Amino acid sequence: MAQKSGPVTHLCFTDTNRILVRGKDLCSDLVGKMSFTEMMLFHLMGTPPTSQQVAVVDAVLITIMEHGLTPSAIAARQTYFGAPEALQGALAAGILGVGSRFAGTSGDCAILLSEIVDAPEDRKKEVARSIAERFRAAGKFVPGYGHPVHKNGDPRVARLVEIATEQEVEGAYIEAMYMLGGAVNAATGKKLVINASAAMGAVMAEVDIPPDIMRGLVIVSRAAGLVGHLLEEMQQPASQRIWDLVEHGVPYEEV
Repeated sequence: MAQKSGPVTHLCFTDTNRILVRGKDLCSDLVGKMSFTEMMLFHLMGTPPTSQQVAVVDAVLITIMEHGLTPSAIAARQTYFGAPEALQGALAAGILGVGSRFAGTSGDCAILLSEIVDAPEDRKKEVARSIAERFRAAGKFVPGYGHPVHKNGDPRVARLVEIATEQEVEGAYIEAMYMLGGAVNAATGKKLVINASAAMGAVMAEVDIPPDIMRGLVIVSRAAGLVGHLLEEMQQPASQRIWDLVEHGVPYEEV
């Protein structure tokens, strides 16, 4: 009798003496042989990453790991303040805020950039204008454009582009990123800067990282940054002060 087909996993298998990951022995083939970034990409993609992929993704992971007392860092610190016995809960609280408004838009932007890259050469600017007008008509921000702090330009963008250029990537997504930036400013009549999320999406797309998993890579990086915030919170607590500032800064009013 033929066995019924069902779901399988290609990621990991364990028995009494072995742990296999993507067909490689964890202890003899991977531990001490791959960096964390190499291992993560190998685990995701199923093949050993290229030097381009490692260099670009490593730069992305460092770029987005830390950005001060952001909402995700505040959420993590405040959750730890309320439940210091649950470090994992505080960490989870922080990464839950990585989304369409803060830090998590690189994949969304990469999808938009793909529309431009895939268009015929003589229609690329038209497609960029169409995207910008589409978002303007919907009253929405184009992911990857604008920044509440870096009004004169996000310094992380130039560095990521520089690293990608050093790796001799093709450059089509980076070109599309700048093209879309011009279209966004023309459509809105404002000077909105390209932010790190757009640059991360562009450079990761240049080395064939699927847009659907880009937010996951950002979350991995931001989780590392949040561990730093939680260690600082243990050593130099700030949560009570943050709570006091909110309580006094948002007064109660009778309806």
